[in-house]
Amino acid sequence: QYILMDMTSQQVLAARDADAQTDPASLTKLMTAYLVFNALRDKKLTLEQTLPVSERAWRERKGGGSLMFIDTTMTPKVDELVKGMIVQSGNDAAVALAEGVAGTVEKFVEMMNRQAQAWGLKNTQFRNVTGLSEPGHYSSARDVAVVAAKIIGEHGTHYPLYSIRQYTFNNIKQDNRNMLLGRDPTVDGMKTGFTEAAGYCLVASAARDMPNGKRRLLSVVLGTASREARASESQQLLNWGWQAWDAVRLFEAGKEVVTVPVWKGQKPQARLGAAGAIYVSVPKGEGERLKTVVERTDPLVAPLLAGQRVGTLKVSTATGAPVAEVPLTVIESVELAGLLGRAWDAIRLWIK
Repeated sequence: QYILMDMTSQQVLAARDADAQTDPASLTKLMTAYLVFNALRDKKLTLEQTLPVSERAWRERKGGGSLMFIDTTMTPKVDELVKGMIVQSGNDAAVALAEGVAGTVEKFVEMMNRQAQAWGLKNTQFRNVTGLSEPGHYSSARDVAVVAAKIIGEHGTHYPLYSIRQYTFNNIKQDNRNMLLGRDPTVDGMKTGFTEAAGYCLVASAARDMPNGKRRLLSVVLGTASREARASESQQLLNWGWQAWDAVRLFEAGKEVVTVPVWKGQKPQARLGAAGAIYVSVPKGEGERLKTVVERTDPLVAPLLAGQRVGTLKVSTATGAPVAEVPLTVIESVELAGLLGRAWDAIRLWIK
């Protein structure tokens, strides 16, 4: 099972069985980390704050999974626990952080499931914060990709933690198990996972500077037979993404895509655009032959608010194969016209 996404265009470039429910192993800790990053953003935790180590966190060493080796005599900093969870994949660190954020692991798992539902992840359900195999604990390649993308998009200040090659805590040095960090200079994350049920899994994220800006690819590979297999299969997917696909910038951020007539407004027209720059991923060499069509609600009647969605930009190849659909929103608000202007437009609309 795998999926390859171009984060710049938000398009899926390749997928196989991407929606099949499967054991996610330690890829679970991506959601654990996302909620910890939320807590840091919302000032519910600070990196310098210390947290107690409960007996429950200490007991993770009996579960047979990865550890950062904390015990109940310690009060590690949140910063240390986060690195222990991300670099060393410590199950004990994940439990300590979950208790620090929500009070109990059970409440934190509820938060994980609420977040998954809010994102519309239909093939994900969490039973724990570590990824140890448990009935009813499952995800899919596509859902894992969504969680990884949310971390990259919303928590860019913390994302560099995923590129740390090794971390030492309590005089125990452990290497990051993501082999691609040492093999491919464009790879800067993200997470490995292994259980007997899940096989060897890897989320890999890589960025390259292109003439029109930075381009990022994200791959999720599940259920391989070995560490080497998950690394080589991920590398092949990323290489194919770079070599076989171009990222084309159609419009710059804030630039209008089209100007359309508005009825009953203080301005006769509205400028429509997208939230950011509009990129699409196309098979190599197809970029100059793209076709674009704007579909919009008509007639557009004031008032229109900035950010209000009123149309869609549809992009296709020269042969008509769909490439992308981009929501179009109003760039600048259009206020309602005065009584006379509204009455005149009402007559014109009626005649039309």
